[in-house]
Amino acid sequence: MIIADVPRLTQIAREVWKPALLLFLWDVIVTITYYVLPFRAPGLPLTLFGSVLALFLGFRSNSAYQRWWEGRELWGQMINASRSLVRAAKAYLSLPEAEAVRREVVFRQIAYVHALRCQLRRQPMDGNVERFLPDGPAQKSLQRTNIANGLIEGMGMRIEQARAHGWIDTIQQASLERVMVDISNAQGGMERLKNTPLPNQYRFFPVLFTHLFCIFLPIGLVETLGYATPFGSMIAGLMFLAVLAIGDDLVDPFANDVHDLPLSAMCRTIEIDLLQALGEPAPEPLEPDRRNILW
Repeated sequence: MIIADVPRLTQIAREVWKPALLLFLWDVIVTITYYVLPFRAPGLPLTLFGSVLALFLGFRSNSAYQRWWEGRELWGQMINASRSLVRAAKAYLSLPEAEAVRREVVFRQIAYVHALRCQLRRQPMDGNVERFLPDGPAQKSLQRTNIANGLIEGMGMRIEQARAHGWIDTIQQASLERVMVDISNAQGGMERLKNTPLPNQYRFFPVLFTHLFCIFLPIGLVETLGYATPFGSMIAGLMFLAVLAIGDDLVDPFANDVHDLPLSAMCRTIEIDLLQALGEPAPEPLEPDRRNILW
């Protein structure tokens, strides 16, 4: 996620130079053709076309931003639920003989959020997952199709074992289970966003109409702008293409792009909070890179 107030000019140029060049070349071709060949440019209702297209793109961008913001809210719930889980585990599993279970719950939750991050980004599991998993049955979760779900399921079984040993009662177990239900609900919402794209109409038609508008734009403007058509038409077309690109950038908040949610930083926040709750040494928070991008 870009956290700078103003994007770097190099980042902007990297994203717009190709469409800007194509628009400019097309506008030059239309302008030269207008002055070389004896034809009159047709009067196109560009104002009407542009207004309708702007409304269409506005609806699409709002829908994409709602998905992006919902993803942020779900990760906020995940952070809060992780803190609540560890707070409850410390309070309930306070007996000396339950210390191993308490530590395993904390480490499993850290491994869980890292596994969920990798799943949402369609990446292989990294070292942060195995690093916090204890040896033994917990490692079997790595063989599951949904590794994160396997980890939270194993945590529930471990808490049940603690109840069977008499370290917690059924009321405390139910309290921990409610927190894990909140964690599972947050994961389900994230998977819904990841696996359900915008409807095909919201993806295909805005792209088609925007490109058609950019093709017809210099034809309708050449009589008015004359030799300035390449510059005026290119700037106007880039505005519509920028709105189209904004929707594409926000529609998948977990795609590991510069515009997406900083999942690595949020996982590090959970890791720090949970390790410090145990009194363990914790890493430093992730900082943005030299391009002011937080991953």
